[in-house]
Amino acid sequence: MSIPATTTGVAERPPAPQVRRTLPRWWPVAALFAILLALSVLEAVTGADDLLSRGTVAATLVAIVPIMLAGLGGLWSERAGVVNIGLEGMMILGTWGAGYFGYHYGAWAGVAGAILMGAVGGLVHAIATVIFGVDHIISGVAINIIALGAVQYLASLTFVGLPGGGQTQSPKIPDVPSITIEPLGDALGKVAEKDIFFLSELAAVFQAMVTNLSVLVVIAMLLLVLTWWVLWRTPFGLRLRSCGESPAAAESLGVAVLRYKFVAVLISGGLAGLAGGFLAMVASSNYRDGQTGGRGYIGLAAMIFGNWRPGGLLAGSSLFGYTETLGLRQGGDSVHALLLGLAVLALAAAFWQVRQQQHRTAVLTGVVAIVLGVLYFALDEVPSDFVNMTPYVATLLVLAFASQRLRMPAADGQIYRKGSAG
Repeated sequence: MSIPATTTGVAERPPAPQVRRTLPRWWPVAALFAILLALSVLEAVTGADDLLSRGTVAATLVAIVPIMLAGLGGLWSERAGVVNIGLEGMMILGTWGAGYFGYHYGAWAGVAGAILMGAVGGLVHAIATVIFGVDHIISGVAINIIALGAVQYLASLTFVGLPGGGQTQSPKIPDVPSITIEPLGDALGKVAEKDIFFLSELAAVFQAMVTNLSVLVVIAMLLLVLTWWVLWRTPFGLRLRSCGESPAAAESLGVAVLRYKFVAVLISGGLAGLAGGFLAMVASSNYRDGQTGGRGYIGLAAMIFGNWRPGGLLAGSSLFGYTETLGLRQGGDSVHALLLGLAVLALAAAFWQVRQQQHRTAVLTGVVAIVLGVLYFALDEVPSDFVNMTPYVATLLVLAFASQRLRMPAADGQIYRKGSAG
């Protein structure tokens, strides 16, 4: 093959092909250890002793799971091209399902009831958006409103008169089994008590994972891995994702687009319902009115932060769950220490953005880093009102910085009619 010559007579080489860099498979483990090390350093610098304690880690896991499951439901739906704003309503239905079926038929029946009630909400959303072509946002908002009223009516119908029950809560639900590996937990606890830099913090983290760990936490993490495998490693997942990228092209290749969208929204509802059931059965011990607290919307934000991918969704859920836990456990002390960590992180991000020639974004990030640093040194204790705001502020800041690299499915939210390929 001859190399073409330019007008100057010098042979011109073809441009070298761009090599796409891929991260090694062990990078999530390395990232986790790096985060734990950074928090250990923050503990040593600030004197905050509860950033990585066993209690903090255990409470964080409980806070992460409902947000992650709701976001996982949104991931299934939106990867198929259907926006699911109704995650909050499906979670609400799941809380009542866990309360009713759990009280009458046992713990695992409560789990199944939560999934079933969430799937009912998903069914309504699928019929409205996939079959009748209703705007996805309108359908989702309607489900949130209807679910709230329906659950209040069902609670007054089914829980009033029962021992411990009433119009706003169910009787106590039986506990879901938990996992405890006592010899390993005791050994890790002894290491955690020795106050050895990083090693004690690491032991406390692992101790929380082998002591009184709810089976539903394990199931939720397995569902996250299963979602990644099904959507990115199977022909079914490829077809489903093609419905969210280019449904017309998918249909021209023989994919039953409407069927895949319908199934995805049903799975989405079931996962959101399970998230509500987790709140009723693990985070609490019964159904309560207003129990979801907007976590369906937060799960949606975590999914967007994660760029519509399971790993990123877990990171977004962890960010909100961890900051919420710090505010609830030690209030201003832990959040005050976190301000310093966020300031250093923002400063590092600003330097990286300068290297990437993103000068305007770098200036904004640098200003945020300076403000956080000034707040840390100016305040001895963070006001309680700001402590309650911390999870939401942290989520908004990270979403703002990550938004430039986000790419939603190309056909997400578009109304699709069968036969559009022709």
